[in-house]
Amino acid sequence: MELQKLSNGNHQHDATVSVEGGVPPEEEKFLQHKSDGSKRPQFTDFEGKTSFGMSVFNLSNAIMGSGILGLSYAMSNTGIVLFLILLTCIACLSCYSVHLLLCSAGVVGIRAYEQLGMRAFGHPGKILAAVIITLHNIGAMSSYLFIVKSELPLVIQAFLGQTSTSDDWFMNGNYLIIIVTVCIILPLTLMKHLGYLGYTSGFSLSCMVFFLSSVIYKRFNIACPLEVFGNYSVNTVVPEDTCTTKFFTINQETAYTIPILAFAFVCHPEVLPIYTELSNPTKKRMQNIGNVSILGMFIMYFFTAIFGYLTFYENTEAELLHTYSKVDPLDTLILCVRLAVLVAVTLTVPVVLFPIRRALLQLLFPGKPFHWLRHIIIAMCLLFAVNLLVILVPNIRDIFGITGATTAPSLIFILPGLFYIRIIPTNQEPMNSRPKIQAACFTALGFIFMTMSLTFIGLDWMSGEKRNLGGH
Repeated sequence: MELQKLSNGNHQHDATVSVEGGVPPEEEKFLQHKSDGSKRPQFTDFEGKTSFGMSVFNLSNAIMGSGILGLSYAMSNTGIVLFLILLTCIACLSCYSVHLLLCSAGVVGIRAYEQLGMRAFGHPGKILAAVIITLHNIGAMSSYLFIVKSELPLVIQAFLGQTSTSDDWFMNGNYLIIIVTVCIILPLTLMKHLGYLGYTSGFSLSCMVFFLSSVIYKRFNIACPLEVFGNYSVNTVVPEDTCTTKFFTINQETAYTIPILAFAFVCHPEVLPIYTELSNPTKKRMQNIGNVSILGMFIMYFFTAIFGYLTFYENTEAELLHTYSKVDPLDTLILCVRLAVLVAVTLTVPVVLFPIRRALLQLLFPGKPFHWLRHIIIAMCLLFAVNLLVILVPNIRDIFGITGATTAPSLIFILPGLFYIRIIPTNQEPMNSRPKIQAACFTALGFIFMTMSLTFIGLDWMSGEKRNLGGH
């Protein structure tokens, strides 16, 4: 999301130690309990020291993810104005979702998404939240590895000086993700703690700023209609509207727009951990951090989408970087961007896997002490499942679509609304109060988004229509 970070390195390190060391999060003393019911919520047993600016950086890292590569494709299927409307709506709703989470956390003093589920609905709520976060993170890992599958063959091709793909095994993306997984990702996931991997978030954000700068630069260096290169074929007759800017458009692929946007804005499981480590942690201060972070990503997302779209128009593919190979597969700048993004996503996969394993250990082996065999087997099973998923899924659009249509609405809309309704006391806010009604409508909106998106995506799949979307 991101690239999408599951949380900053220090918190993940602490959480991994606490759970894998045998202490479930529910048993940590986050609250100073009093019997009179008038306790003041305390989020941690230590004083947070993270500044406002660094907290904005951390939350921006959590938002920023591989979804940014699909935004130009989304704009090409909605038009500029409709895309801007949808992007603004998702950003504003994300800010409101952060507000709901902070209000809920302020009542009970809990700093983790799963623990809010526990407080709201008991053990089933904790399991539901953990499962949804796990599935979303698996979707994020899949999107990262799909980028490796899509981009690494092009990098090898450029280094070999080839302008067309070959049938050699080292140009096959499916073989390459297995090699990268076994040689790089698996050894990193076998470490007991995250350690220095937590610092890859800064590098990942830098890569995306470099990516955006390159997209803007290339907009003024690539002519339309495209002068395609190498093994790409092009019709001699170019439709008149090929290079026409569209402000409103609706087609079969428009169904993927909201899921892609939702996937790109998910950061909500990280809001409370960042709140925990904030200096002078007030709700207003944390809400401002959320607003500034979402606004910053909104601007970055819009510029990426519009400059990518205005470069390729209707030829924009679901994974934007892949589209540049149509023009010049040996372009040095794009090669540098590819290398930076590949390193970032490769180092991010282990960071994303750690909280998934932590959640599985909570669900399957609660209270058990750390054991190397469990630690290794869970990592290997997760990587095997993700590799199999990436090999079988034909296009990154499908990963963005399904993840953005299921887990993203759950984390942004449905669960924060339900937590707020259940946790805020009825003597403080009755069910017929305006805040509770707004939260209920917000939750219903999430169900509507999910149902509509899944329906349209299902119809698109059943139509069997073939499109050139950059899959391998």
